[in-house]
Amino acid sequence: MNQTKSSKPFKRLLLTGAGGGLGQVLRDRIKPWADVVRVSDIKDLGPAREGEEVMLCDLADRGAVMKLVEGVDAILHFGGISVEDRFEPIMQANILGLHYLYEAVHKHGVKRVVYASSSHTVGFYKTTDIVDADMPLRPDGFYGLSKCFGEALSRYYYDRFGTETVCIRIGSSFPEPRNPRMMVTYLDYDDLVELLRCSLFTPRVGHTITFGTSDNATRWWDNRKASHLGYVPKSSSSRFAANFPDTAERPAPDDLPTIYQGGPFVTAGPMYE
Repeated sequence: MNQTKSSKPFKRLLLTGAGGGLGQVLRDRIKPWADVVRVSDIKDLGPAREGEEVMLCDLADRGAVMKLVEGVDAILHFGGISVEDRFEPIMQANILGLHYLYEAVHKHGVKRVVYASSSHTVGFYKTTDIVDADMPLRPDGFYGLSKCFGEALSRYYYDRFGTETVCIRIGSSFPEPRNPRMMVTYLDYDDLVELLRCSLFTPRVGHTITFGTSDNATRWWDNRKASHLGYVPKSSSSRFAANFPDTAERPAPDDLPTIYQGGPFVTAGPMYE
């Protein structure tokens, strides 16, 4: 019996966190890469669109995650909590949930994961520092700490089982920068999609850590150790420079959000009830 050859590179691609800010941006843009895009979130995603499967899933539910990953060729993992919060909810979604995801990845033989990490893994470096992928982690809160765990967990699964992961330390991916800090951390949506493409289709990535940023004039991050991905950003925050005119006013010497790369995250926690 002749088998119909897949018309696209992947038969089935999983996007977790499809109802989140970036998940909504990516949901339709990644469809050229797979015959079927399986979209998932803990909240209602509405009816399946053309070329989609919809599966609601709580990442802290091990059995549900096992079913979610079955039959998948590769994963774009954008699920979980993406802001600073109390430790307990972050632990459930970002730590326990990621552990279950990689258990399922190993069980079902998924070969490639693209993990939405965060620049908040290194948020306590100063804005006068240049940070690369090999420098010690300096998380700026529980959220950043959970992403440090994710980078370490994915490294373990590569070293132990050969599961390849690209960890993208996403800066600030919005339609435009919202403040002067985001002029440095800005990641244009088209550049994000291109970085995901490079992360999925580069033949060998091993365990790669890359910073998700556009070609901005000011840089805090050195991406040379991820140069094998071939990612070349085309956009820049410079086109929004008029939104933040130069000023002679200076913040106070002890203003932590302007001292550290994590910005407001460095003062957002810890958070307790």
